[in-house]
Amino acid sequence: MQLEQKSLNALLEAVKKLDNGFAGLPEFSPTAYDESRLLDVLNATAERLHDNYPYFHPLYAGQMLKPPHPVARLAYTLAMWINPNNHALDGGRATSAMEKEAVAEIASMFGWKTFLGHLCGGGTMANLEALWVAGQLRLGKKILASAQAHYTHHRISNVLQLEFESVPADSEARMDMDALRKRVERGDIGTVVATLGTTATGSVDPLPEILALREKHGFRIHADAAYGGYFGLVDNLAGHAQSAFARIAEVDSIVIDPHKHGLQPYGCGCVLFRDPNVGSLYQHDSPYTYFSSAELHLGEISLECSRPGASAAALWATQKLLPLVKRGEFAQRLERSRSAALAWHEKVQEDGRFVAAFAPELDIVAFAPRANSVSEMSAKSRAIFASAAQRGLHLAVAELPVSFFSSLEPGVRCDRETLTCLRSVLMKPEHLDWIDRIWQILASAAEASQTPKCASRSNTQP
Repeated sequence: MQLEQKSLNALLEAVKKLDNGFAGLPEFSPTAYDESRLLDVLNATAERLHDNYPYFHPLYAGQMLKPPHPVARLAYTLAMWINPNNHALDGGRATSAMEKEAVAEIASMFGWKTFLGHLCGGGTMANLEALWVAGQLRLGKKILASAQAHYTHHRISNVLQLEFESVPADSEARMDMDALRKRVERGDIGTVVATLGTTATGSVDPLPEILALREKHGFRIHADAAYGGYFGLVDNLAGHAQSAFARIAEVDSIVIDPHKHGLQPYGCGCVLFRDPNVGSLYQHDSPYTYFSSAELHLGEISLECSRPGASAAALWATQKLLPLVKRGEFAQRLERSRSAALAWHEKVQEDGRFVAAFAPELDIVAFAPRANSVSEMSAKSRAIFASAAQRGLHLAVAELPVSFFSSLEPGVRCDRETLTCLRSVLMKPEHLDWIDRIWQILASAAEASQTPKCASRSNTQP
């Protein structure tokens, strides 16, 4: 049995408990359905869902797909019996309160006790709200983000009709501080996006240096921590990343995605603002929505209207079971993902067939097979990717600047500016126990793809 099923017993008990809460209602008969037809359709759905990669399994180490915790999956399902809408308190009384509590715990993880924030459909919508607020507060000013920041910032800026510029990245995929310094000195910059965990490599922008520039030039700082935000809880980060997360409380806004490392179903993003007064920018009237209570309705501080209360229930339940505290169970699980990435990077360094990019800052590792040219390395990467998939190991490929692979031998012909490399996202805590087995499959795939093993190049690594 690959898919966890024991928790279904707990779901049945919880449904009975939920039903008891409405025992005082008059009896009524819901619309009847044919149970046999329902089962037929569900079985057909299960058949269709077979056409997926095994995202839940340690042998899937490709994209950023982390299985929800069972308690999140069950709490979401439980809430769907009611299907609350967290736009207004009328539509989601209990789940609105749960959202506020869960979001407050996330904000507390970043050191914020006073803030404004809410859940949303994902990181894209959360970043849109953050940049929308930034544009309102810095009218006519430009948005800056690293060339390795998520493409959504450029796209969102276009949607919001905000001017956007990209800042070059350094050889470790972090925002190049010399380039940023020169650009902000020219003026007209309203907001700098600091990425704490890029989606390509997991790199962390140098937040302390960006904060120092803000002191001189007065721009806003938005921290896109959609992927990496939870890593502020772990104790095994290297110095650079650790120093960035230590200063995150000083930024103006933060985005984090609970549906990535927060163990939640899609879609669940979160946007936070340090200054609660930005809520005045959202003000709008509704002839019927907000008059049931003088208490703040979440729809009054959100660009989205209808939003699933089930997401709030799932997040609340998960954080009750696994509090967001240092050295807690949640943090320890995340530390295992980080340890898995370090172990995988070490494997790459010690094996003469591959060359690694820089050491991982979070839990993402980029590497490529050695060859005489960048084009040949790229072709081999694609071949190994396909060969590994045939053996049940699912990685990803990424197109990264050749400069990220500083340990390439001088004789390698750089006939392309970018290198198609292999990329491993080791975001499941179980990945740490599977490193050797995964490596055996990779080695077999490399051999089948005619990537011969040569003498170890570990002594050439940085």
